[in-house]
Amino acid sequence: MSTEITKGKVQVGDKAPDFTLPSATGEQVSLSSFLDKKHVVLYFYPRDNTGGCTAEACSFRDSYEVFKEAGAEVIGVSSDSVASHDGFAKQYHLPFILLSDQDGALRKRYGVPKMLGLLPGRVTYVIDKEGIVRHIFSSGSPLPHIKEALDILQSL
Repeated sequence: MSTEITKGKVQVGDKAPDFTLPSATGEQVSLSSFLDKKHVVLYFYPRDNTGGCTAEACSFRDSYEVFKEAGAEVIGVSSDSVASHDGFAKQYHLPFILLSDQDGALRKRYGVPKMLGLLPGRVTYVIDKEGIVRHIFSSGSPLPHIKEALDILQSL
């Protein structure tokens, strides 16, 4: 099992790249702060307040207690601003962390592809307590990400 990142694209079995980004509340959040304590479901999505992204966020919200019971924290990442995330989280009562990757550096570091060559992609990573990527799910459709992530968490 490799712990190196291949060509800038994170693969299953890789050590997840650490990061520190501002959350919707302006607090700096690092992946490393969860390691040894919780699994992390890190999902990249295109944009706040769009149909698919809102449906995905609300599905994560509606299943958030199940994720917590499975020992996981949910973290959403897009290139929207902290202010946009704050409004999005408040409007839809999102209990999980939203991070602002305004320059797209984290998206590039994980190797998240674009959809249709234009829009930022939708990819979910399940990262275990040791920081190892256990599953990657990529789909333009937002809703399968929640069920797939829960299935993987329950097998860890």
